[in-house]
Amino acid sequence: MQAPSFTVVLPVYNAADTIDATIASVLSQTIDDLELIAIDDGSSDGSLARLLDWAARDARLRVVSIPNGGVSKARNLGVNLGRSALVAFIDADDIWAPTKLAHHLAAHRNDPQLSASYARIAFLPQLATSLENCRTVSSIVPHGLTLVDVLGENPVCSASNFVVRREWFVRCGGFEDALSYAEDQDLVASLIARGARIAGIDEVLVGYRFSPDGLSMDLERMYAGWRLVAHRYLGAADLKSLEALYCRYLSRRTLRAGGTPVAALRYALSGLRLSASAFLRDRRRGIATISAALASFFMPAPLRRHFFA
Repeated sequence: MQAPSFTVVLPVYNAADTIDATIASVLSQTIDDLELIAIDDGSSDGSLARLLDWAARDARLRVVSIPNGGVSKARNLGVNLGRSALVAFIDADDIWAPTKLAHHLAAHRNDPQLSASYARIAFLPQLATSLENCRTVSSIVPHGLTLVDVLGENPVCSASNFVVRREWFVRCGGFEDALSYAEDQDLVASLIARGARIAGIDEVLVGYRFSPDGLSMDLERMYAGWRLVAHRYLGAADLKSLEALYCRYLSRRTLRAGGTPVAALRYALSGLRLSASAFLRDRRRGIATISAALASFFMPAPLRRHFFA
């Protein structure tokens, strides 16, 4: 049997409220030559039932249920079960533009030496079902990704935004099972450290839906995970400026997700203390982050989520 163009790996844990829109966005891709492997990671809500319902209607979806072992282990299993040379990931609370996989397929066919690719992200409210009307989008770097890019503000941002050649995924050992935070940064850093070339696609192709109860909002654990990953790949002398950028990123992420003004300002001030020159190197973004963190004190939470996301 011929392998499909893409293996899409979907780890699922208690995502019954969001999973339908996520699966719909994958199965409605303009490229239908794909396999979607959903790993239910010991969900206790209705997630597994929703997955099985979808699988009964579309043969491209394969569902595997395992005891809870964490997102990294679930993703690694999904990759191992897949057959295609290109692997894409999507989290159970994110969505894709219909042309997501078509853009990545074109990039990799045009450049057979490209190891992995990413695109731009639209930051959305929790229950959004399309990428329209978003207020904030991410950017790509105009060159191949470097360790400094990934360990600073990380333009990849999410595993949902990442496509990798299977041979490179296997070469770097996949996601580290012990990591549930910053595991995507660790994977990208590991690839770059081994000589992988990773390029950005200048199109908004992923909708990143903020969930107050999701991993994306546990910023302190993300911060701890970032420190662990950063120390693996860079010496102490390089870390202060990168940590300042990461604090700026956490402040902006807090604002986008409707987090507390105290947290947003705390991350921004921490970044300035670590390295004001790094925090303000992109003066527009640095000043905008500080200004928004201060302004958020005077806005109710619903308005902050609307204004900053």
